[in-house]
Amino acid sequence: MRIKTGDKVVVISGKDKGKEGTVLKSLPKENRVVVEGVNIAKKHRKPTQAQTGGIEEFPAPIHVSNVQLVDPETGKATRVGYRFEDGKKVRYAKKSDKTVN
Repeated sequence: MRIKTGDKVVVISGKDKGKEGTVLKSLPKENRVVVEGVNIAKKHRKPTQAQTGGIEEFPAPIHVSNVQLVDPETGKATRVGYRFEDGKKVRYAKKSDKTVN
């Protein structure tokens, strides 16, 4: 999976198309990521002794094919590639040819 936790991504399809956010969690076995402020779901919670009840909103996972990395130079969506620099495998943005991390 080319998207990792902490990456800034943009949604390229679905109901939240065009929204940007950081990846809070990546689920590589399911090919999904949780993006901050995207795909907000609601869950109705009953009150317990430990917490109050109410409607809780949280970001639900979105498929990794529906997001693209934000290019660090241009700020637009870009594909991710891999290459070796100084004997280490690094990711780079294909639009600007800059290393991501």
